[in-house]
Amino acid sequence: MLTAVVTFSLAAGLIVLLPGPDTLVVLRNLLRHGRRRAALTVAGVLTGLAVWVCAAALGLSALLRASHDAYAALRIAGAAYLIWLGVQSLRARRPALGTPDELGRPSAGRGGLLGTGYGAGLATDLLNPKVGVFFVTFLPAFVPRGRPVGTTSVLFGAIFIVETAIYFVVLLVLAGRITGWMRDPRIQRRLDRATGLVLVGFGVRLAVEP
Repeated sequence: MLTAVVTFSLAAGLIVLLPGPDTLVVLRNLLRHGRRRAALTVAGVLTGLAVWVCAAALGLSALLRASHDAYAALRIAGAAYLIWLGVQSLRARRPALGTPDELGRPSAGRGGLLGTGYGAGLATDLLNPKVGVFFVTFLPAFVPRGRPVGTTSVLFGAIFIVETAIYFVVLLVLAGRITGWMRDPRIQRRLDRATGLVLVGFGVRLAVEP
């Protein structure tokens, strides 16, 4: 069992390091609203992962994978949400003067679809059926023979969530070291545009892929 845990931890760590829509949404909120809002987004992402892990352990993700209509509906909803976030980033303008946030940017307040913090992170994960399919196919592959698939999958899922949390903590800590660079309005606009384009790309890819 120890060998399986170590092997899974290494494989999961490599996957966590691959940037995906959740990373882009966290960075988007970091750039536009500061570290506090980005931390709430991370909490939403982790909650979404926990829901998918429980669903995989209970076999619900397998049902989603087997149901073409349910999978397609969730996939289109997730794609539309990512594209909407990307368009919002592309349309972002220099915020009005107000109370500076932790990155030196004026706070923009809560707004937008599902908010810009916890709700955004949660929706990004829950509206992406590929996350559920990933867990239902990836986790059981590391379960040793003779071990209960459900409880062992929950253990592996917890490891994945912890590694994801560590990744985001490091990301937010490092962001604090480039605060001055991110205060430049021209840099902000370029980062908003780059983030928006990538989010739209993720959304289009999710929409067109089977």
